[in-house]
Amino acid sequence: MPTNLPVLYSFRRCPYAMRARMALLYASINVELREVLLKEKPQAMLVISLKGTVPVLQLGDTSVLDESREIMHWALAQNDPERWCSADLADAIDDLIARNDGPFKADLDHYKYWQRFPAESQQQYRTQGEVFLAELEGLLTRQPYLLAERLTMADIAIFPFVRQFAFVDKDWFDQSPYPKLRAWLDQLLKSELFLAAMKKSPPWQDGDSVMTLSSLI
Repeated sequence: MPTNLPVLYSFRRCPYAMRARMALLYASINVELREVLLKEKPQAMLVISLKGTVPVLQLGDTSVLDESREIMHWALAQNDPERWCSADLADAIDDLIARNDGPFKADLDHYKYWQRFPAESQQQYRTQGEVFLAELEGLLTRQPYLLAERLTMADIAIFPFVRQFAFVDKDWFDQSPYPKLRAWLDQLLKSELFLAAMKKSPPWQDGDSVMTLSSLI
């Protein structure tokens, strides 16, 4: 049955989709959740976003957000009770996320899928990614979170990618010289917000009953 809710096309394990779901849950914005199988993307999603990547948030017949950062900014513009995106930190937040989404994401992909990139060894790709990890460690030596004494959008946007990097070789990460980063990651992994965002839902098919994001809480 159709609803008046925004529709979110998502994939549970995608780090971009993770941060979008976390932002929507934090902002108490309910959406219709449609879990996507990446090898069988629904036509309804492809019609509104030719990119064919998740997440995609359909706000109306012609209004679509198909970048996770756009979805996060939109959600926080509606409701930001703990000032995740306060004006005084906006530039620093955007800069740190841009470096995560650019150079660090490239290093992460090379490290995780190193067999596809034989120009360097997996260890070399990890070393390249460690440049950003070391920067985050330095930030966390000054305060509990990346840019402030409280969570900001930067923590939530970057955390899923650090999580992915850590789990490529968990034994290595557990003994790596980044204790502050490990503690930060562990705290977010155990947070109610992340646990809610990661609850499983069945793949969506046209005609299915409506599942909402709030039902995961």
